[in-house]
Parts: sequence; C-alpha cells; structure tokens
Amino acid sequence: MTKYVLDTNLYVRAIRSVEQAAELERFYAAALPFIYLSAVVVPELLAGATDARKREAVERALVRPFLRRGRVLTPSFGAWHAVGRVLADLFAQGFRPAQAKPSFTNDVLLAVSCRENGAAVVTDNQADFERIRTVLDFEFVPPWPASPR
Repeated sequence: MTKYVLDTNLYVRAIRSVEQAAELERFYAAALPFIYLSAVVVPELLAGATDARKREAVERALVRPFLRRGRVLTPSFGAWHAVGRVLADLFAQGFRPAQAKPSFTNDVLLAVSCRENGAAVVTDNQADFERIRTVLDFEFVPPWPASPR
C-alpha cells in the first residue's frame, strides 16, 4: 500500500475552513493507516501558529498522534544532499530562486524524503511539484486520493 504524506497547505486549508477540515477528516477516515507526517511539514505548521494556544493545538492534533505511532518521516542526510542536487539541476534548466516561494526548498525536501520512504505527497501545489518532477522521479497526487493503493 502507498504511504501518503500531506503537504502543509492541506493542513492550513483545514485549519482555516470547516469544509476543508471535513475533506481532511474524510481522507483520514479512509486512509489513516497509510498517512504519515513529514518532519518537513512540522516547522511550517508551527511557524503559522502565532500564539501558545495555536501551537499547542498543532502539537496535540497533528504532531503527537503521529509521533506516538512512529509515523513521522524525517529526511536523512541523503535527502538533504539530494535537495542540493535537485536545486542545481533546476538552476541548470534556467529556474531561479526568485521565481519560487520561500517554501520551495521545503517542497523539494518533502519530495525527496517522500521518495526515499516510498510515500506519495498529497498536495494541491501542482506547479511547484511538477517543476520538481522535471529533475526528480517521485510521486505526488492531488487531494484526495480516492482510496489507498
């Protein structure tokens, strides 16, 4: 079965919208045994939690459950190393950092670490992940995969 790792943007949408939270809950109900949390996503979520109450909510609802179950994917040194190579390959194609959001390097790290762990990235950030895919073979899918494969 495919492991799934959600991109930060999907958690943020769920935090901001009741409808998106319901979509996330439906996906969790169908695929929870196959969902993992990326360590790359955690600092992005915590950075957006601007007070102690919000940080605790992120920890309680998103971080601790995955930690307790041993389902946090953490990039290895090899992943970090590959990020440099992927960025260099993109730069060689003419891509420039100024063309990307500040989180683009995290997107590359997420893609590389998911690849090394046999996981698919679930994201609605099609443009950035398509760009990364031009130099790195990895799997990403739009929200929400119909059923675990």
